[in-house]
Amino acid sequence: MTLISRLRSSFAALLTVALLPVLGCGGGEGKVTVLMTDAPGDNLKTAVVTISEIYLQGDGSDDNGDTEKSNGDKGGRVVLLDEPVTVSLLDLANKTSELVSDAVVPNGDYHELRFVITGGYIEVKNADGSTSIFATSNDYAELPEAAKVDGALHMPSYGSSGLKVKFSETLSIEGEQKVLLVDFDVAQSFGKEAGGSGRWVMSPVIKGAEVTASGSINVTLTKGTDVSLPVVDGHQVTLGDFRAVMVNEAGSREELALTDTDGNGTFEASFKFLIPGTFSVSIAGPAGVTFTTSPGAPVTVSLGSGKDLTQGFTLTGAQKQ
Repeated sequence: MTLISRLRSSFAALLTVALLPVLGCGGGEGKVTVLMTDAPGDNLKTAVVTISEIYLQGDGSDDNGDTEKSNGDKGGRVVLLDEPVTVSLLDLANKTSELVSDAVVPNGDYHELRFVITGGYIEVKNADGSTSIFATSNDYAELPEAAKVDGALHMPSYGSSGLKVKFSETLSIEGEQKVLLVDFDVAQSFGKEAGGSGRWVMSPVIKGAEVTASGSINVTLTKGTDVSLPVVDGHQVTLGDFRAVMVNEAGSREELALTDTDGNGTFEASFKFLIPGTFSVSIAGPAGVTFTTSPGAPVTVSLGSGKDLTQGFTLTGAQKQ
């Protein structure tokens, strides 16, 4: 099986596993690489977390992960990373960050990947255009210099038992290499606590799938033969001013710029490394323009395991508002 060249990123709830042969790997162990990706949140300007430990948990340990095995016995807890790493989640849309590279793991079956998260902060957009910072502590080391902390960010038990990422199927290590892609859905994972306390709570939404079974949705936009694009505030509108929009089943929205890389008049955008499921796809227009497309948007698409879908739109009309 050939090496996978590109993988998608979301500490927003995507877990993917790819089977790759490993030359020279011992018969009693395999190797694991962990990548992270993210789907952006509309009301967040910044989301940063510090991950102090990452480990696999098998059937040999209790639910709290208290039994550690690294000697090749099947199951148990196997630490993949034990040095803190800080990740800016909103920088990960449509790309990956490598957290663990080729960690040696005993052969066996594993049912969870856990992240011990020991700190973080978010910067939230307010209605008046200002922002507010919520942090796990006022002296969290990764806060911007001279930052004013407006409230608390609560991460219940993630600094002790860890954030649990359950596999959709048992992860079996048998002298192979596994690539685990973790997608964290920022839009669904941070919210204000009920009751008027003013603090924010991290409640991550995580999904799992195999990397080889992830897919992509390609969106294209062309202009109808008789369609003329308007001039708005002295600017000649082009198809490059439109954007592709994708909304997942959890309601998280992602937008990408449409570009014509080969100059053939078809503008494209690609949402990569997606968990199989149902998505809503549409086109967003520039300010000051009303428009119609064929088919009418939004369009619901079902993405199967390992599939790459293309949803095309044709601009059938556009005028200045």
